[in-house]
Amino acid sequence: MVSYEDFMKIKHLYEHRGLNIAQIAKEIDMDDRTVAKWLKEDHYRQRVHGKHISKLDRFKDSITCLLERHPYSAAQIFHRLQQDGYDGGYTIVKDYVRKIRPRRILPFLKLNFTPGECAQVDWGSYGTVAVGSTRRKLSFFVMVLCYSRMMYVEFTVSQTMEHFLGCHHNAFMYFGGVPKKIMIDNLKSGVISHITGHEPVLNPKYLDFSHHFGFTITPCGVRKPNEKGRVENGVGYVKANFLSGLDISDFAMLHPSVRQWLDTVANIRIHGETRQKPADMLNEERPFLLPLTTLSYDAAVITPVRATKQFRITYDANRYSVPAEYAGERLTLKAYPDRICVYHQDQMISRHVRSYDRHQDFENPDHPKELLAQRKKAKDQNLLMRLLALSPRAHEYYRQLEQRRMNLRHHVAKIVGLSEIYGVESVARAIDDAFTFHAFSSEYIANLLEQRKRFVPELGALHVTRREDLLEIELEPPDLSVYHQSITKGKLHHA
Repeated sequence: MVSYEDFMKIKHLYEHRGLNIAQIAKEIDMDDRTVAKWLKEDHYRQRVHGKHISKLDRFKDSITCLLERHPYSAAQIFHRLQQDGYDGGYTIVKDYVRKIRPRRILPFLKLNFTPGECAQVDWGSYGTVAVGSTRRKLSFFVMVLCYSRMMYVEFTVSQTMEHFLGCHHNAFMYFGGVPKKIMIDNLKSGVISHITGHEPVLNPKYLDFSHHFGFTITPCGVRKPNEKGRVENGVGYVKANFLSGLDISDFAMLHPSVRQWLDTVANIRIHGETRQKPADMLNEERPFLLPLTTLSYDAAVITPVRATKQFRITYDANRYSVPAEYAGERLTLKAYPDRICVYHQDQMISRHVRSYDRHQDFENPDHPKELLAQRKKAKDQNLLMRLLALSPRAHEYYRQLEQRRMNLRHHVAKIVGLSEIYGVESVARAIDDAFTFHAFSSEYIANLLEQRKRFVPELGALHVTRREDLLEIELEPPDLSVYHQSITKGKLHHA
């Protein structure tokens, strides 16, 4: 809306100075369309400010009455308004219904727990983390004692059963006891199925674990996370306080870091609900916890496997060795959070530290020993057969070597090697000669072969059959002047 002064400027510049619309707009810094609009007006008209009338206005009271009677959807209300004569659009009805609909807040009873009565358990996730040369999904287990709000947190790269049970046990150790009841969500590690109106079907492995430690399992209702609000808040607290802004360069640094955070921050803070430190309240709660059993629980996940020809079993994208004699056998694998154990029937034949890297090969140096021994035995047997094939007396020579030499295989291998250099016949003759000298060693055989190689046979007489082939030997007459000089010198000496 332009002012009266701007309107008069537009008229003056157009009528008295002859400027066009673009020139006027530039002169007074105004949009061309606004200038053109006011040039068409003969008189200045002030804008009347009034309330915008909507097609929905006269139906708004009806909408309010409908929502008070029943929580109708916007589509249902739109259909009823059309029957009453409304001819506007659906979007404006939907926006108005959303604006005035009373916010539904479901009431929840505040749950109170006595010391040692209950703990709540849940998993949290937080992106991925580097593990060796690969990346894994980062998960963290949270258990909160409902009375003291004492919290235990453990990071893992898997939410499988062995980790679920292992984290439980570690939490019991951290608290110094076992709660009488544990509330869980309907995760597969704890609940196989939970149909509304029916009793939940618990995971038999988790149920057996609970019997071992003496606690009962209480699954939450379907789609009722509020029933375990303490641990839900705990998961959010871990993300907001510990993980937020944390540079996780390696998975290995998380365990000591979170333990320090639990002991120096999470469990010694003044809790917003109890107004006390969880660590202090744990001292009050610990006498009511169930004592830890001295019997260990086997939390391993058992999987049937078959060893490959390379005596390897594959688990979680990695390969682990077993003794070579079990290649191709059906075996039993027991996976723990920290180790891999392989059994043949009831005997453990292999144990490895569990790796969470991918596509790695782990071999125990002892596992191929039996295979190497078999191969060495076969090679030794092959050498012996080649030695015996050299000479009829080779078997007796081998017996003499066996009695006199410590490193029998070395001498056998060397004699067989000499046969490849000097030939079978030469070595056989050397063996015969060795009996003459009672020389039972590969060095003696090598010496005999070398001496025979150096021996040059005696030359025979030269036979000439034709006269013209006779050798013509011409000898120069001897030089006797040397003797004459010696005689002359002797005579002079005596004179």
